[in-house]
Amino acid sequence: MNLSLTGKTAVICGASQGLGLASAKELALLGASCILLARNEQSLSAAVASLDTTQGQRHNYFVTDFNKPENVKATIQAITDGQIVHILVNNTGGPSGGPILAAEGGAFIKAFEMHVVCNQILAQAVEPGMKASGYGRIIQVISTSVKTPLKNLGVSNTIRAAVASWAKTLATELAPFGITVNNVLPGSMTTDRLRSIFKTNAEMRGVPVESVAEEWRLEIPMQRFGDPAEFGAAVAFLASPAASYITGINLPVDGGKTPSL
Repeated sequence: MNLSLTGKTAVICGASQGLGLASAKELALLGASCILLARNEQSLSAAVASLDTTQGQRHNYFVTDFNKPENVKATIQAITDGQIVHILVNNTGGPSGGPILAAEGGAFIKAFEMHVVCNQILAQAVEPGMKASGYGRIIQVISTSVKTPLKNLGVSNTIRAAVASWAKTLATELAPFGITVNNVLPGSMTTDRLRSIFKTNAEMRGVPVESVAEEWRLEIPMQRFGDPAEFGAAVAFLASPAASYITGINLPVDGGKTPSL
């Protein structure tokens, strides 16, 4: 099985921590040179220093803000000026939790810009190079809410579904060029995002955070939360040559929790 990414360049969004950083680490272990994007330069610098370099990889980072699509556009243009991006991992922090009727209209617009519009900007920028090189992987980090909406995540459920539909459309359009487009759907992974969801749920219900966490854990068939490295491994596989005939899918990495097929 060919898993080597030696000589390939990957751009990973939201990569200063959590699932983005976990994905970057696994891509680097397969030989990819990684370019990390996020807002916090100090965290980005530390993240780059944590990546494997034993195969001659050359890692870098760019500070950018996904709240500002024009900022993202300028960043990716600077990256693609003179080099080809073979792998793009779209990953942006999810919207705040809460019932859908409690959300203001602006929350949907902001989330749409951060997730759909920014993904579009990035894909448009890297697509020419992928076509020219004959190798391309575009991977979205979304949520299992794509398959079954999650409680008290109204805005997130809505926008995640929009991203999945965007990606499926893109997968069909790029398939003739050998460029794959896939979504990886994290379940309950041990990240700051999950801890934030637990806190929001606990405050809404007036119960301890630990009680909410235990309820969620017991709903997982594997009876444990996922390690970000396990998620990163799925991303890295889809980015590899071994996954060349897999496109347009939604892959849950959730310990079996998602109830749908």
